[in-house]
Amino acid sequence: MIAPKPKKKWRPSLGQIVFGVLALVATLPLVGLFFFRIYDNQLIRQTQAELIAQSRVLAAVFAEEVAARLASGIPLGAEIPPEARPDSADTVTPIRPLLDLMANDLFVRRPDARPAPLPADPAYVAIGARLLPVILETQKVTLAGFRVLDPQGVVIAGRDEVGQSLAHIEEIAAALRGQYSAALRIRIPDKTPPPIYSISRGVGVHVFSAMPVIVNDHVAGVIYTSRTPRNIFEHLYQERGKFVAAGSAVALTTLLVGLVVARTITRPMHELIDRAGRIGRGDPAGFRPLVHYGTRDFAELSQHFFAMAEQLAQRSNYIRSFSAHLTHELKSPLTSIKGATELLLDSLAGRSEPLTHAEQDKFLTNILGDADRLEATAQRLRELARAETASQTEPGTVAEAVGTLQLRFPSARIETSGPVARKVSLSNETVLIVLAHLVDNAMRHGATRVRLEAEQRQSMLIVRVGNDGDPISPENRERIFDAFFTTRRDSGGTGMGLAIVRAIMASHGGEIMLLPTNTGVCFELRLPIDDAIAAKP
Repeated sequence: MIAPKPKKKWRPSLGQIVFGVLALVATLPLVGLFFFRIYDNQLIRQTQAELIAQSRVLAAVFAEEVAARLASGIPLGAEIPPEARPDSADTVTPIRPLLDLMANDLFVRRPDARPAPLPADPAYVAIGARLLPVILETQKVTLAGFRVLDPQGVVIAGRDEVGQSLAHIEEIAAALRGQYSAALRIRIPDKTPPPIYSISRGVGVHVFSAMPVIVNDHVAGVIYTSRTPRNIFEHLYQERGKFVAAGSAVALTTLLVGLVVARTITRPMHELIDRAGRIGRGDPAGFRPLVHYGTRDFAELSQHFFAMAEQLAQRSNYIRSFSAHLTHELKSPLTSIKGATELLLDSLAGRSEPLTHAEQDKFLTNILGDADRLEATAQRLRELARAETASQTEPGTVAEAVGTLQLRFPSARIETSGPVARKVSLSNETVLIVLAHLVDNAMRHGATRVRLEAEQRQSMLIVRVGNDGDPISPENRERIFDAFFTTRRDSGGTGMGLAIVRAIMASHGGEIMLLPTNTGVCFELRLPIDDAIAAKP
């Protein structure tokens, strides 16, 4: 089955993804500056709340002074509408700071004072003179600006603008009607307010608060206060050393993370990609180990990748060598059959001297012998194909194959010992093919007894297959696993049995080797134990 190719479309590389993540992490502190606007807005509301508290205290003192002069006929201002009056004197009516820097509460510079249409009443001027020392002492601590106004909006106490009117200002006009009002204004003249997304919007902003003084449901005056809220960027400028240190720490941390990721992920992956390309081109340098494996996961991935690549390379070399040997092996009997057939045809057609019956029998016998040889070779190829494609869903055992072996080779005495019932990662059919070739090879070399001794070593089942047949000469011990090498070609040997066994063992993660013995022949099989069995303690 051919694996489907991925659709051709742009895909980010691992390095690009890592770079993007690191860049995002590095810019988070800068993005956080915009969220400081929320904190800046909170500072403005905090300033408004402080002004409300301060002006409310002065309003209470102002109201006491006015109430003490009611008997002398001090004039009061506008009457508060009934719906705006509290239900009782004990009703709690908190004033919440609601100025919002992000909304439309920012106005231009506060309008200048105007000449008063009428001078302030002398009683209110006296009250202003009594409140002025309190205002001055308060300003030393709060840094707020105070203006005390009479019921007509004329300044009666404050550092500046005494005797002038502020009744035309929006927030004061609302306070003169008995309603608390506040405004957020910039300090410099401007035809249009700055945009709400301006980073420096909070710089030079003033909070103005107009608190009405209520006496007998009438407005007796206004406490007008103002102050510049603390700006967060000014605070950051004052702490710029710490800010630079924090930014440097973030940059160094980001760089460190990038170096770690590059060494543990990006670099090993690029090396693995390079190795895969080299192996695909047949370059032996592709099998060199990586310089850096990075994480444990990449080390395991690399290990499995090189194991798979090595197995595929071995299989490719085996197929190439096997094809060359098979071509050579098939060429001899085909040439012999073709030559004998041509001689017989020439004799029957009269193109050559007639062959005697003995010569005809000889040629026909050679043809049949070569045909049998080709048939045996084809049978071995079919066995090899079945072994390579056998399903491994059901693990097999040596014990189950022994019964079939005894039926196939009734003249042989097959003995077993050890854990031959242990399940291995080869199917029963594959185990049978391996053992059948070994028993057949033993029988062809005069063996009458075959013994299978099993032993478990960690994740391998070691099976030693010994027989009492003819020993292998020292000069042939290095060649017995070569394809088509045989010393019994005259008796039907194809030289493929042991080569098939070795190919099967290698393709299933096992191994076969020839052990030194004093008598007979002994092979050692190393069969991988089934994973589910090997995982048990």
